[in-house]
Amino acid sequence: MDLFSRSWAALRAAVAALPDESFARPSGCTGWLVRDLVCHLVIDAQDVLITLVTPTTAEATRDAVTYWNVTGTPPAGDDPLDALTVRLAAAYGDPGLLKFHLADVGSAAGRAAELADPGQRVRTQDMVLTAGEYLSAYVLEWTLHHLDLIAHLPGAVRPPVEGLARSRAMLEEIAGAPFPGAWPDEHVLRTGTGRRSPTDAERTELGALTARLPLVLG
Repeated sequence: MDLFSRSWAALRAAVAALPDESFARPSGCTGWLVRDLVCHLVIDAQDVLITLVTPTTAEATRDAVTYWNVTGTPPAGDDPLDALTVRLAAAYGDPGLLKFHLADVGSAAGRAAELADPGQRVRTQDMVLTAGEYLSAYVLEWTLHHLDLIAHLPGAVRPPVEGLARSRAMLEEIAGAPFPGAWPDEHVLRTGTGRRSPTDAERTELGALTARLPLVLG
């Protein structure tokens, strides 16, 4: 729960610190500008709020790792929700309005997470998880999107090291194998999720794991 809060606060602070001109630059999400990614974060924050107020007595069906639907195909940009996100982001016009909306909804989502009972089961996307497992899954979401946010912004604030380490551990669980121990956490997360392609030398280091990449999380 604490790691969720730290990762989310760091991501929101990174967005708040961006100059307006950065919103028109590419993000680490293929086909999305920084403004599109920030708009997606607003939608994510809304999802957190909705989920945390959707309790259920049903048995849990997923945990923080199995929450993720994993494919090997990167988004093509033709998903209706992705297209809506781009149009909505453009409609804001002034980056300051987008920053304000994220600060407003994002702080509410952060507060809701702090108040949540980690053992309470909640329902989302036809899945049931405890609130604690749900919020743990979002550590990976926030960390990956923090890396996406700063992908082409030298000098921007990086994600918390604890969030990077936890996200790497979850990705290795999803992969069913560890990545090379000498690889930094950021490198593992970018490479493992297809945000960068491994070099020939890295493929050799990865061995059999190469065939399972990329791990596209949805």
